[in-house]
Amino acid sequence: MQYRQLGRSGLKVPLLSLGTGTFGGAGAFFERWGSTQGQEAQRIVDLCLDHGLNMFDTADVYSAGLSETVLGQTLKGKRQRALISSKATFGMGDGPNDVGSSRHHLVRACEDSLRRLQTDHIDLYFMHGFDALTPVDETLRALDDLISAGKIGYIGASNFSGWQLMKSLATSERYGLGRYVAYQGCYSLVSRHYEWELMPLMLDQGVGTMVWSPLGWGRLTGKIRRGAPATDGRIASGGAEGGPPVNDEKLYDIVDVADDIARARGKTVAQVALNWLSLRPSVCNIVIGARNEEQLVQNLGAIGWSLTPEEVARLDAVSRETPVYPYWHQMGFDNRNPKPTTW
Repeated sequence: MQYRQLGRSGLKVPLLSLGTGTFGGAGAFFERWGSTQGQEAQRIVDLCLDHGLNMFDTADVYSAGLSETVLGQTLKGKRQRALISSKATFGMGDGPNDVGSSRHHLVRACEDSLRRLQTDHIDLYFMHGFDALTPVDETLRALDDLISAGKIGYIGASNFSGWQLMKSLATSERYGLGRYVAYQGCYSLVSRHYEWELMPLMLDQGVGTMVWSPLGWGRLTGKIRRGAPATDGRIASGGAEGGPPVNDEKLYDIVDVADDIARARGKTVAQVALNWLSLRPSVCNIVIGARNEEQLVQNLGAIGWSLTPEEVARLDAVSRETPVYPYWHQMGFDNRNPKPTTW
C-alpha cells in the first residue's frame, strides 16, 4: 500500500481507504448501498488491514449510526492498527439542535460517535456539510476544544464550496484555531467539477483531498456499458438518487475508452478509473466501497501500477467538461501568457 501525506499535516494515510457506507443497511437509502454486518464485515476489515489499507471512513448518518457501530465491533482489539474518519453536521434527530455544526450539536455528535465506535478518539473528523446558520468561529472553536481534549486528532471539511472552505481556513489562522487539513469531495471521471475551484484551493492552501464516489456513484464499475444498462448493483436498484447527474452518452464514451485501456492492460474499468484518480493533483486518499470481499479485492487491484501519460490523456479528453463562468474565462490566461522559448 502506498501512503501519502494528508495535506499540510504530519499524518500519513493510505492511498485507499474503505468507505463503510455499505455497513448496516438501515433505511431505504442506505440499504441500496449495502447491508454488510457481522462476520462479512469482519472479514472485509481484516482483509483491508492485511493489505495495508488501515483507514476506515464512516459518518454518524450512515444507516442512522449503525455503520459506526458495525465498524467499531470489527475493530475490537485492533484499534491501534487503524485510522478512523467520521463526520457530523447532518440531522440525527427531530429536535432543533439535532442538526448543524453548532457547539451544542458537535460535542454531542462526537460523544455519540465515540460510543458507537467503541473508541476514545477519532483520527479525522469531518464537517459533513457547511452550516450557514452557525458562525464559522463557533464551529472551529468547538472542534479545537475536541482536539485539545484528545477526542479527535485532525479536522476536515466535506462538500464545502471553495469560499466556505477558504473562510474557514482564514478564521482558523486569525484566531489560532484547529485548521482543516483534509477535504472530502465528489470526484471521478464522470464528475470533474471539483477541478474548477476546489482543486486549485487545495493545492494553494495545502489541504489534502479524500475522494468520495470515485466510481461515479456506481457508474464506473464496468457493469454499465453502451447498449447494456446495469442489471444489478446500486444503479440498477435505484441508487442513483443523491448522486451526480451524468449524461448517458458521455458515460458510455468514457466507459468505452476505459474499457479499451483495461483490456490492453489486463485490468478492469473500475481499476482504470481509480488509477486515473490516484494520479490527479491534490488527491491523498480515495475512499473505495465494497459490498463483499470480491469487490474489495478488485478495487485493491487499482494500485501498484500506473496509467501511461498517453492513457491519461485519452481519459482526460473523453471526460473533459465545459467549465461554467467564471472558470471558462479564467482558462483564457493559458493563452495570454505563453512560456518563453528560453529561460
